[in-house]
Amino acid sequence: MSAEARPAGDPEKGAAEEREADTEPVVTDAVSAPDADGVPRRVTRRFPRVTRDTARPEGGGRAAPRDAPAPARQWPILAVLSVVGLGLLLTALDAFRFGTILIGVALLGGAVMRWALPDVGMLAVRSRFTDMITYGVLGLAIVLLAMMAQPHPWLEIPFLDDTLHFTVRA
Repeated sequence: MSAEARPAGDPEKGAAEEREADTEPVVTDAVSAPDADGVPRRVTRRFPRVTRDTARPEGGGRAAPRDAPAPARQWPILAVLSVVGLGLLLTALDAFRFGTILIGVALLGGAVMRWALPDVGMLAVRSRFTDMITYGVLGLAIVLLAMMAQPHPWLEIPFLDDTLHFTVRA
């Protein structure tokens, strides 16, 4: 507030009385911020004893504008869940290897979307890094296990066979 806009007061008034006359809240601390009512409150990095709300994940915004219908706003998670559903259907229809590979590829696609898109809606669960690592590791593990499934595995890792024979003795 400028000096001209302040109400005229007695020059003998102290700084505290002058602050009361101002209509703007005065932030007195470097780490204070106004609350919902505009009153400055001390903000600390400590977690409160009683949690009143949950924080949104880093990329937890909508993937489409607010006026778009709900499925369009959440298209990334719907895409991943659709591919997972198709993989489960293929697995149920006796195409085990293709179905499980499709499930792993869906998770890998979720990791790529989490990395490439700024807003992914409900696909964001934790921080971007944690989501990418979780989706990527689980997707890769599912794909590799599907490729190593018996009978007639597409991928053979020789040291795993030796490890199995070493740990399980007949």
